[in-house]
Amino acid sequence: MTSAAEQRAPAGEPAAGTGQRPAVANGARRAAVPAPVVWPGAPTPLGARFRVGPDGVAGTNFALWAGGAEGVRVCLFDERGRETQIPLTELTHEIWHGFVPGVMPGQRYGYRVDGRWDPWTGARWNPAKLLLDPYARAVDGEFGLPPEVYGHVRDWPEQYVADTVRDDRDSAPYVPKGVVVHDDDDWSDDRRPKTPWADSVIYELHVRGFTRLHPGIPPELRGTYAGLAHPAAIEHLVRLGVTAVELLPVHQFAHEDHLLRRGLTNYWGYNSIGYFAPHAAYAASGTTGQQVGEFKRMVRALHAAGIEVILDVVYNHTAEANELGPTLSLKGIDNRGYYRLQDDPRRYADYTGCGNTLHVVQPQVLRLITDSLRYWVTEMGVDGFRFDLAAALARSMHDVDMLSPFLAVIAQDPVLRRVKLIAEPWDIGSGGYQVGAFPPLWTEWNDRYRNAVRDFWRHALPDVREMGYRLSGSSDLYAWGGRRPYASVNFVTAHDGFTLRDLVSYERKHNEANGEDNRDGTDDNRSWNCGAEGETDDEGVRALRRRQLRNLLTTLLLSTGVPMLVAGDELGRTQRGNNNAYCQDNEVSWLDWSLLDDPAWRPLFDLTSRLIALRHRHPVLRRRAFFSGRAHSADGLRDLAWFTARGEEMTEGDWYAPAATLGMYLSGRDIPGRDERGAPVTDDSFLAILHAGEEPTGFVLPGRPWADGYEVVVDTAREDQAEAPGTVRPAGTRISVPERSVLLLRVV
Repeated sequence: MTSAAEQRAPAGEPAAGTGQRPAVANGARRAAVPAPVVWPGAPTPLGARFRVGPDGVAGTNFALWAGGAEGVRVCLFDERGRETQIPLTELTHEIWHGFVPGVMPGQRYGYRVDGRWDPWTGARWNPAKLLLDPYARAVDGEFGLPPEVYGHVRDWPEQYVADTVRDDRDSAPYVPKGVVVHDDDDWSDDRRPKTPWADSVIYELHVRGFTRLHPGIPPELRGTYAGLAHPAAIEHLVRLGVTAVELLPVHQFAHEDHLLRRGLTNYWGYNSIGYFAPHAAYAASGTTGQQVGEFKRMVRALHAAGIEVILDVVYNHTAEANELGPTLSLKGIDNRGYYRLQDDPRRYADYTGCGNTLHVVQPQVLRLITDSLRYWVTEMGVDGFRFDLAAALARSMHDVDMLSPFLAVIAQDPVLRRVKLIAEPWDIGSGGYQVGAFPPLWTEWNDRYRNAVRDFWRHALPDVREMGYRLSGSSDLYAWGGRRPYASVNFVTAHDGFTLRDLVSYERKHNEANGEDNRDGTDDNRSWNCGAEGETDDEGVRALRRRQLRNLLTTLLLSTGVPMLVAGDELGRTQRGNNNAYCQDNEVSWLDWSLLDDPAWRPLFDLTSRLIALRHRHPVLRRRAFFSGRAHSADGLRDLAWFTARGEEMTEGDWYAPAATLGMYLSGRDIPGRDERGAPVTDDSFLAILHAGEEPTGFVLPGRPWADGYEVVVDTAREDQAEAPGTVRPAGTRISVPERSVLLLRVV
């Protein structure tokens, strides 16, 4: 398309694709600053690393993998935006490198990479575009998407070939810059909590959304890492009792063009462009490297409170989208080396729904990802990762492969195999749904748990077989290859979908504010509005909704596996029926902390913290091995038993019969394993009765060998929860279980 570009170049610009460089870029002439001296430097480590070079001279070593490139220039920018270009002439194993004396921490920089423009073969080099270093430790500036940041002429009249017409306009004034950072923290004063998987309770939160409206956080710190590190924020987490926060993406990300054109932004951040850099907009202290220290101080503060930090990471795709997307980093460094391309190399293979997929089979891509992961563990202090669309990372050439290079490298890595690894075990490609298939070391988001619990409490399950599996650790999915019950991360809600309150308030999504005519977001919500759509003044409906919230939270926190809560669900947070609030950086997504003082909602927080404390106290609720269902002693008592409302053990036929009531007996006498001193682990035994019917039901409490009596611990039919201490129900008694409620009874 070079000839077409010459014929139809944008007015006032040299012909796209001609290779000419404009003397004036966007109204500002480049400064005529002589290039500094550059020494050979070293090809490792990749990125811009400040260090002391030969003869004790301080400077920065720059190293960039750009396999098929013909030349690389590192571009330094002063505080006025003037650019100095320095060619990197050393090439070692496809890595361009050089040491530049005098370049100190805080220096802003980027790369220009020379090479062929031949989109038909997947080659998209364009030296007019300033590129972000994939290994940049910090990023200064915001990503806008004007036409200048596209490698092709975005407004080319024939859009079907627009991606083939090179745009030679300079993008430097319009894109953020990497920042040289001095990594000098040894973490010697930090104490990682190292919470065992079985003891973990995960709390998924958004750094900005969790802190933006918190009245106890100083206004200048709200929405930032420093805000999350503030004692007021940590106090809530400690009072709640969670052991880990799972942060929605904090890697540097960019906003999509279609959102910017509608005046919106990518609030969730699943659009990464810098895998080593904390997202600059969440920093209160500055963006020329200060964000790195601020993030580290946040991690230290959480660790000091006994709370681990897990990052939600997006290594499956980048913010550069497809062939019509911007050229921000990898696309201009080596498009064919970093991305999966189709048989037609102009096009991108898309297993993510976001336009592109990183080609993890390629050694340099695998290195980028694993280097990033190790960096966040060793230098930023984090304790684990949740991998967005992890099945896309596990693909070999096309199919998902549990022996893929990515999974193999993680399994043998001495740093990464020791941290918490959570897979979102699906992508949108063929064969992408892989729940239960990831190997040992990995835990997984268990959407079958979510679906079963939602369906049970809206009384939509045909029988109780599915609930039996989900309550007891999902052995049908995970009891293989040495995996344990904590391979299942149990959740009822996540960032993606209705909040817990909306789950019982809406039967249809209400995403009009997203500007997509309510087409976005799932239609499979498995929700029930309790008789009215949305907010209502009907006190009966409101009381039923609060009871349903108590049922859902109690079920989650009594189930075997690792429970995950979403920030604000313990407060009754609503998104007004929006089940895809990814672009709502406003009160729709931010936590409303006034709910904590609302008499209607404060009891929900109290119940949630009480249930988490109960879980921490009782090992029978957080087992490290699957139930056997067999008797371990002569009296016939088993570690797990299931009962009908008649007080009789369930038969095969009972599992297949329609039912709204399920009794689950957990024996504290037969817990596998020993404590740290080698003694057997014993605990109280419990009977949980879950009743989803719309009318009360009778339930006969099982007698010997199960129990002589039962004490009520939790009754979700009650707002205040507590019966008189010491109230005991004799075994064999027929009790009344209120409609739509959970009773948890301790064996006495």
